[in-house]
Amino acid sequence: MAQTDLPLDVKLMTVVTNTLVMVFAVLCLAALGHWVLRHPFWTVRAISVQGEVDHQNAVGLRAQLATPMKTTLSGGLLALDLQSVKQMFESVPWVREARVQREFPNRLRVTLEEHHAVAWWGESGSGFLVNRLGEVFEASPDEGEGLPELIGPPEQSERVWSLYQRLTQELARLELGIERLELSDRGNWRAKLDSGALVELGRGEPDELFARMRRLTATISQLTDRYPGAVESVDLRYPNGYALRMRGVTTVVDDDAQPTSKTR
Repeated sequence: MAQTDLPLDVKLMTVVTNTLVMVFAVLCLAALGHWVLRHPFWTVRAISVQGEVDHQNAVGLRAQLATPMKTTLSGGLLALDLQSVKQMFESVPWVREARVQREFPNRLRVTLEEHHAVAWWGESGSGFLVNRLGEVFEASPDEGEGLPELIGPPEQSERVWSLYQRLTQELARLELGIERLELSDRGNWRAKLDSGALVELGRGEPDELFARMRRLTATISQLTDRYPGAVESVDLRYPNGYALRMRGVTTVVDDDAQPTSKTR
């Protein structure tokens, strides 16, 4: 039996009809999906906050996030952008990281990791702090007394904190600590000890700076025993020794020679 081809206009009409049916089906599915996503059943009813919350509480978080939360949570649990919620919580002072999870049908669980302040970034009371990873964050500590001051270009905060830890460990041999460690824009390092003495470390890599400090800690007790008086400043920028200024006495110490001194 012979098969006749359909006219071109009939073929075109069939294609158009099928296309329209497919488009209509897609639109219906999209509308249904949108209705499901926006249905009040999925409205976020509660947010549980856990983890490190030493500096935050439910009342404080609610007050700080009231406005952005209305906008961020308006779409319902299924349509919620978890990254936006994460950023919202991480904008709160003291919050370093927030992990956000959906809990069906209508809850969110947020786990917070807080900053742990170890030093001021800049002058004491500046409002900027350094955490244990050397990251700078903005907050006001409950008790800022006793925190050292770290100063330098913002992008060098991890480097400054790392060197502070190494030098502090070495100075502990003399029962001394660092009150302020500063890195200038030109790369010069300077430390102020908790005894009030200023230490010029100069330029160099961390290992070089540490070696200079070790030279000081290994020999300074011999000098303080010989020359009584408080240490006012130390210059470690000499190749093979250091210059020491004490109250009433100035000495220049060389590794290969006996100390020389002169009274001021």
